[in-house]
Amino acid sequence: MKKILYFLGPVFITIAAALGAYYGFKSLETPGYVLVGIGHWSIETTLAAFVVALILAFFLLYIFFRLLGWLFRLPGQLKKRGSHIKFNRSQEALIAGLVDSAEGNWEQAEKILIKHASHSGAPLIHYLTAARAAQSRGAFDKRDEYLQKAADQAPGSNIAIGLTQAELHLSGNQFDQALETLAKLHSINPTHASVLKLLHQTYQQVGDWEAIRKLLPSLHHNKVLMEAEVKLLETETFSRLLKQAAELGDASQIALLWSETPAHIKKMHGMSAIYFAAMIEAGAGARIEEELAHTLSVNLDDTLLVLYGSIQSNDAAGQLATAEQWLTAGPGNAVLLSTLGKLSLQLGGGEKAESYLNRSITLDPSVDAYQLLGDLYFGQNEKDKACESYKSALELSSSEIVTRLDQIVEHEE
Repeated sequence: MKKILYFLGPVFITIAAALGAYYGFKSLETPGYVLVGIGHWSIETTLAAFVVALILAFFLLYIFFRLLGWLFRLPGQLKKRGSHIKFNRSQEALIAGLVDSAEGNWEQAEKILIKHASHSGAPLIHYLTAARAAQSRGAFDKRDEYLQKAADQAPGSNIAIGLTQAELHLSGNQFDQALETLAKLHSINPTHASVLKLLHQTYQQVGDWEAIRKLLPSLHHNKVLMEAEVKLLETETFSRLLKQAAELGDASQIALLWSETPAHIKKMHGMSAIYFAAMIEAGAGARIEEELAHTLSVNLDDTLLVLYGSIQSNDAAGQLATAEQWLTAGPGNAVLLSTLGKLSLQLGGGEKAESYLNRSITLDPSVDAYQLLGDLYFGQNEKDKACESYKSALELSSSEIVTRLDQIVEHEE
């Protein structure tokens, strides 16, 4: 309606002006006349008619130029309108593609997203979502093609594209490619939380605990993980590194790692046991005997007691004497009594060993105590007693296995 009035308004005004001029001049006693000569031609008319003609001529010229301007603008307006239609369709396609992706219709989502990506106001989202859809259906070549198109369309979005690429590589177990991408992103922005988080997840997948160890300060400083998560990761990292060093049998590396382990990690439950076990496995039990004995004097931990009994000491008698001092603090500790029986057996004290092992079995029967007692009887040539002890050990071991299987079944139910 406004456009019609905008166009017809000048028409009404022109007609009104022409009529007003015509009748105004006509009402005069001497309306006058106008003579126009062009070469051999001349036109004579009344002043009123001439004024009306001028007004009409102005109006016609005005209409002509308005029409001419509209014709010049028409292609641009048509193009703009077409772009607007395409943009709306691309937005609808983006929503449809996201819905299809959420519903698992990967191929359909990929098709509709790519079809309308070039007309979208957010082509990056189209290509990244299409890359995820291609990954989900196993089309890795298409995935990489869409990621490249995303990089071409949005050259300033390296982090977003790289993170998506790394996530897809990681989910596809392409760890080397993921690490390559993340290393580039880390060099661009060393403090980016998502980059750091994906880096630590990838290092965990490949078992590169030394790399995680170097990454820990950044994870903590940039608050990538919660405080509790950082501590758990620290504990796992140092324990894994200690176990790896133990597998290599490098006692010096194990000792160096332990010296570099933060104090709060050393106090975590089980960490000291991993260190002592690693040193014993590396054949350096004598080096940690005193430290382990001191730890046990503070806390009679069952695992540490077993480890203490496994040390090949340079002073076996002193080792036994030290352990016997702990009877004051733990007279009813079955693991301590079993350890004392083992150390006594190594020294050839059969009677003392038998006493300790029987007391341990009375308090809490264990496979190790029965086996040690069987070894003692076998060494004394008491084969019947030895067989009875080995049989008890086997029965107890079988019972423990059955119990664990039952627990597994119950947990699954």
